[in-house]
Amino acid sequence: MPKMKTVKSAAKRFKVGKNKIKRGSAFRSHILTKKPSKRMRDLRQPQYVDSTNVKAVKAMLGI
Repeated sequence: MPKMKTVKSAAKRFKVGKNKIKRGSAFRSHILTKKPSKRMRDLRQPQYVDSTNVKAVKAMLGI
């Protein structure tokens, strides 16, 4: 049986930790001047993949 290929776009977006899969925050790329400092500070915190999507993300990463 052939090896399972990793979805390369997913490999660039997610990092696998011990218990969770880290992901980047949305809404951080442009039009930053109108967003409050508090919101931007909160968006810097680590974000994790929701439990409903973990199975799909693991499949994309070949785990």
